[in-house]
Amino acid sequence: MPSMNDLVRQHTDLGERDLEWLHLLVSEWQLLSDLSFADLVLWLPTRDGTRYVSVAQMRPNTGPTSYQDDMVGHLVPRGRRPLLDVALDEGRIVREGDPEWREEVPVRVESIPVRREGRVLGVIARNTNLLTVRTPSRLELTYLQSASDLAQMIAAGSFPFPGQQVGMDRAPRVGDGFIRLDAEGVVLYASPNALSAYHRLGLAADLVGLPLGPTTAELAPTRGAVDESLVKLASGWAPREAEIEGNDCVIQLRAIPLKPKGERIGSLILLRDVTELRRRERELITKDATIREIHHRVKNNLQTVAALLRLQSRRIGATGDSSAQAALDEAVRRVGSIAIVHETLSQNLDERVEFDEIADRVISMVAELSPDGRVSARRAGKFGILDAETATPLSMVLTEVLQNALEHAFGPDQQGTIEVGATRGEIRRGRGRLLVTVQDDGRGLPAGFDPRSGGNLGLQIVRTLVEGELGGRFDMVPVGEGASGTRVVLDIPLEQHKR
Repeated sequence: MPSMNDLVRQHTDLGERDLEWLHLLVSEWQLLSDLSFADLVLWLPTRDGTRYVSVAQMRPNTGPTSYQDDMVGHLVPRGRRPLLDVALDEGRIVREGDPEWREEVPVRVESIPVRREGRVLGVIARNTNLLTVRTPSRLELTYLQSASDLAQMIAAGSFPFPGQQVGMDRAPRVGDGFIRLDAEGVVLYASPNALSAYHRLGLAADLVGLPLGPTTAELAPTRGAVDESLVKLASGWAPREAEIEGNDCVIQLRAIPLKPKGERIGSLILLRDVTELRRRERELITKDATIREIHHRVKNNLQTVAALLRLQSRRIGATGDSSAQAALDEAVRRVGSIAIVHETLSQNLDERVEFDEIADRVISMVAELSPDGRVSARRAGKFGILDAETATPLSMVLTEVLQNALEHAFGPDQQGTIEVGATRGEIRRGRGRLLVTVQDDGRGLPAGFDPRSGGNLGLQIVRTLVEGELGGRFDMVPVGEGASGTRVVLDIPLEQHKR
């Protein structure tokens, strides 16, 4: 199905600001659909003026639909739907005519011109399924009167409100809670859901006849200017949104002033009880904070372990046991690589890390072992975002491979370069791959060396982590093609959620 942008640009001459207005209208018109118990279809005249194109459609949550099929993208010639012609040409709401019959269902059709800055951009066809029509209740009468007021505001170009895009994570809908105020902010009608929400705030009486602003401020007390702002919001003086809290209850409010003829005659207040939603959000925030604190403490503990190993290394070095000192120094670097991952995780909201930063820190840490900077190391390519369960063993693997290259690829006075490459493969059937290469330009592998069985403790750790924990493939091969050096290849599978 084509988008509204595509249809508008393909069939009309409307500009970008007109298109923005239509998007703002469509983001708000669920309210009109629910209050009207009717389907809405937005028709725009084509650039040659001979047809209409439907660019958006909305069905009500409060009643049966009039359209079983999607209407977006349909083209109808001018003259086939006279109510559209009259609304577009005369710029007024048109309600004349007998009901239409669609698949044995009577449908009342009305047309509402969509105006912006004095120009009629298109027409909203409001289609009401009359099959279930009965004597309307007080709620339905209030809904319909409010819908009529909103329709007049759309025809006058005063709704939606410019610059008042709904910014809440989910704005209240009509069925969540609905209050109609008069021009003084006194409650004329409150739906059962709205009344229940105020009862949870602590109201013991009925809402009808009460000034909503002061009543709300008493139930959710604040101080100073915020209190005054809350009174104005709940009195419906301006289009605003807010959350109020009282009696361990959180209510989301949205005020919509009604000005069908330019003067404010009252307001609509939509509200929703979001107590449970906010409670769960606070729990998630607390859990996230706890997880980050755990990673922070693990990092601190690992740094303490590394410091103790470093201290032990110095003492052993004083005895002249160089091999034991070297083993402890390697252990310090291994612990340090894990600490880097936990430090990064302690700063994130989830168990995922940008591994490029970790790789750069590991490269810098290992490169410091090179005397006088004879051997330099750099990164090429991007690792991307990885889960913690992948990042932790991979950081250790990278540390071991770099350290191995630094110690064995170059002679005592030889200069050289180590390059770490990373490439993300395409995801197929929910899986992807990360190809990591560590290549040096040193003296190469010794004759007969078998990476599957040979090597020191570091390479044994690499094989265990890559093939065991990461489920990947590890290999060491000569660079070849007349060049000296060694290339280490790590082929690691990734789940889709690790991408």
